[in-house]
Amino acid sequence: MVRNSTVIEQSPLTLNIVLRYIVRKMANAISDTEYRALGELRYRIRHFIQEGDAAARRSNLEPQQYLMLLAIRGLPLGAVATIRTLSERMALKHHSAVELIDRLESHGLVRRRRSQGDQREVCVSLLPKGSKLLDRVASERISELRASGVALANAITALVKHKRPSPMVAEINELTEALHRPGISHSGTPRKKNRQSLPRGRKRRA
Repeated sequence: MVRNSTVIEQSPLTLNIVLRYIVRKMANAISDTEYRALGELRYRIRHFIQEGDAAARRSNLEPQQYLMLLAIRGLPLGAVATIRTLSERMALKHHSAVELIDRLESHGLVRRRRSQGDQREVCVSLLPKGSKLLDRVASERISELRASGVALANAITALVKHKRPSPMVAEINELTEALHRPGISHSGTPRKKNRQSLPRGRKRRA
């Protein structure tokens, strides 16, 4: 242990490497505040999903059916509600998305048609009954978010906001920068001054 300390003291380059390693470790460390924020975020998301499932059932919809209606209605601007797109948005396999759309179609909530641009593609659209049920559930969900969504937003903000380095990390950073300043040698052995060589046969004066 003493030997390692001696090496670090004698070699600024080694000290620089050690300091950088410590800074990286400390920067990647998860704080108690971040753990609490992550736990709170997980709790809020789970609560929001559970309430959404309950709201869908109150409107005689299965949770997955409501999510599919929402996926169709809430596609990004310019996107087309093809089976492939909807299965991707729902994180479902193609055949599972087809089965879900089959059930919605049998209840008169959606309809399918061939794409005008590509006859191989099947597009899905909402029917009036499906739009009405979606409006009912979505209105309830938005009202809940406006009432209690602040806690969810705060949990997200606590995780994504800029994290300031601790005083110790800042001090190590300053020390690391100091090692790069001109005049500081990165070698553990002091440099010797070059002596002018004398011609052979001549002696130095005492």
